Amino acid sequence: MKTASYAVQMAGRNASLFGVADFYSRNFAALGHTAIDIHVNNPWMQSTWAREHGLNFEVPAPDDIVARDAFPGWLQRAIAPFKPALRPLARKIGLSPRLDAQSEQILLAQIEDFKPDLVLNQDLFHVDTRLARRIKQICRPTMVGQVGIVPSRGEDWSVYDLLISQIAAVVDFFRQQGARSEVNHLGFEPAILDVLPPAPSRSIDVSFVGAVSADHQRRVAQLEAVSRRHDLKLFGSGLHTLPASSPLHRCHQGEVWGVEMYQALRASRVTLNSHIDMAGPEAGNARLFEATGIGAFLLTDFKDNLHTLFEPGREVATWRSADDCIALIDRYLKDEPARQAIAVAGQARTLSTHTFRQRVETILRLAERT
Repeated sequence: MKTASYAVQMAGRNASLFGVADFYSRNFAALGHTAIDIHVNNPWMQSTWAREHGLNFEVPAPDDIVARDAFPGWLQRAIAPFKPALRPLARKIGLSPRLDAQSEQILLAQIEDFKPDLVLNQDLFHVDTRLARRIKQICRPTMVGQVGIVPSRGEDWSVYDLLISQIAAVVDFFRQQGARSEVNHLGFEPAILDVLPPAPSRSIDVSFVGAVSADHQRRVAQLEAVSRRHDLKLFGSGLHTLPASSPLHRCHQGEVWGVEMYQALRASRVTLNSHIDMAGPEAGNARLFEATGIGAFLLTDFKDNLHTLFEPGREVATWRSADDCIALIDRYLKDEPARQAIAVAGQARTLSTHTFRQRVETILRLAERT
């Protein structure tokens, strides 16, 4: 794949359904814009683009980089009436998250070539405010930043016309810094349902798909308690950060991403959700929308704002403690009609309220006010 043309590599990347794939750009396009994706953390794609545009850059050595798009972050371009640009960025092993000079040069060349009217940056750590200012100097686009955690203090966020987050506490942080900021949640792309392989049988009683780490202490405690009672299947990363005594080691099924992730969710009678510790009392992670959108029964941790996204008890089930979670698993594994009713209602809510089309419409509406 890495020797193929840029267009072929991009098509393969999107077909994988990894992260947010082309979910933003396709919905900008569906709303009448011309939109493109830029994956700054994919060295093969970026060097191919550079070569096809007459630039000569070497591909970094494989052990120098994390080739996987670890977190969705984007710069996006559209042509009429907006020109947005998008991308997920690379995390160098042992190095600062700032892009290296070569990656910056290719990105700036892409911005110069596309001349976007709007840039949506979903990785404020790689494309930092210094680099954002360089982008803004090229074609004066409307700069929109998206982030799910409070970023480092000391930055001057004035380069952004708008900063969005699914977490109100992050929005409050930016506002305290004097920046314009609004809540805009993550979402689900309904087109996924048309391209996935046939749904697998529900062969997994209880699953969790996601990371475990020191940033997920409540999650780890919950999953360990569940694993002692049920045959939990854990799909995800970070297991090496847990002590050898953790029962989650025997539950681990490896990592799943994109298509495989959605299939693992669809194969589960009950799939669990637990937010990262820093989310505090707020719900809004991607798993809420991925699991419900794909039609899975979701048992999620209670959060103060969850009722604004889903109706607890009808569209999702909620747990407040590990013991509560176990009791609810016991209940719903024995009650297939109730479990199926919640899964159907949850999917209907996501498909009607929480799609990427609606999130893009919100971005465009907010951008028009800048």
